[in-house]
Order: sequence, then C-alpha cells, then structure tokens
Amino acid sequence: MSTSIRIEAGPVSAEATLNDTDTASAIASALPIQASANTWGDEIYFGIPVDVGLEDARETVDLGDLGYWPPGRAFCIFFGRTPASRGEEIRPASAVTVIGRIEGDATVFKQVRAGEAVTIEIVEG
Repeated sequence: MSTSIRIEAGPVSAEATLNDTDTASAIASALPIQASANTWGDEIYFGIPVDVGLEDARETVDLGDLGYWPPGRAFCIFFGRTPASRGEEIRPASAVTVIGRIEGDATVFKQVRAGEAVTIEIVEG
C-alpha cells in the first residue's frame, strides 16, 4: 500500500506518494525526518537515517521521481537535469532506487537553496 507524504523544503510544500518498495517502507518507518538540503543541478538530496541497498536500480529517473541513493544514505528529489545528465535525461550521480513521486509540478523545488531546512512527514488521513 502506498504512503502519502508531505515534503517541506525552504519555501516549498508539496505532497508525494511513496511506492510499495521495501526501501520506501523503510523510509516511511523513519518519518518524520528533518534535514538540510543539498543541491546538485535540479536535484535536492539529504542524508536520512535509513541504510539499505539498491532495489530495482535505475540509472535515469523521471521528472518528479523520489529516489534513495545508498552511497550517501540520501533521499533525493528529482526535478530536472543534473550535472551527470546527457541530453534531456535526468541522471543521478549513480544508480538509485525510485521510492515514489511528487504529486503535481516538481519544478517548484527549483526555489529551494542549499542549506534550507527540509521536513518529510506522513500525511494522515
């Protein structure tokens, strides 16, 4: 069963849905999480207290995908090209597990700056 979450990052608040992967379940169990945003091109990432391996690894992702990056134990929000992208693709630094999707326009995350506070919590209801 999927889990609805709210992500607040700097001036942005967005809802998202975690998928049914084991990785997403582990992250849902760790919520709420507070962190500080790092940026890499049109990606926000930050460390979280979850340590799992890759599950259905993806080298490229879609606009609005949420990912888990095992080398950094990081939660990633993809809203455009990264420095590793080729052409119009969205390419993480290395393979990620896709754990969910932003609902609506993910490009609102372009407003978030490195160092801004990020909170992820489950939406009850």
